[in-house]
Amino acid sequence: MNQILFPNNIKNNRKKIKSYKLIFFISLIVIFFLLSYCIYAYIASNKKENISMTLLNIYNIKRLYSDKDDYTVMTLNNNQNFFVIGSIQIPAIQIDYPILSNTNDELLKIAPCKFYGPYPNEEGNMCIAAHNYDDNRFFSNLHKLIIGDEIKIYDSTNSLVNYYIYDKYETDKNDTSCTSQNTYGKREITLVTCNNLNGNRLIIKAKQ
Repeated sequence: MNQILFPNNIKNNRKKIKSYKLIFFISLIVIFFLLSYCIYAYIASNKKENISMTLLNIYNIKRLYSDKDDYTVMTLNNNQNFFVIGSIQIPAIQIDYPILSNTNDELLKIAPCKFYGPYPNEEGNMCIAAHNYDDNRFFSNLHKLIIGDEIKIYDSTNSLVNYYIYDKYETDKNDTSCTSQNTYGKREITLVTCNNLNGNRLIIKAKQ
């Protein structure tokens, strides 16, 4: 009986080994492509941040040597115009970025963007959005801020206004109440980014 079953067991084992080898080979291919995509995405996003740093350097030089509003218009590859309207610094999480004039998917890959409200340091509630990449870029570390932390906003005339956080909360992505301009004539800013775990929006409110 054993002599009859033994060859069958060998055949079955060979089939299993071939099957395992095939699965292993396919897994290696999948892992290779996933790693390649992750590396490509990381390099591409870093290139975008390098653009942000270049814009910030240009902006800092211009506002040091200019005593007037001087918005330099720049163009993306898709012919969309934008300009740097100021810069944002948050010492507590080591942020220093330019603020771009409008918001879309491409510009959000480059720097924080104004998506609602007045220009930097004007009366009203200036709303600024930026990506959360779950690392140290853009608004990824916004969740670490606490009430009382300082946010520095420079405008195009080299004027600095210090804002201090007075509220921090999460809300549904469709809730736009944070953009309210009812500031009683005072200057406020609202920072907005995503919570990638639950899909909500993290809101940071600060006032002068």
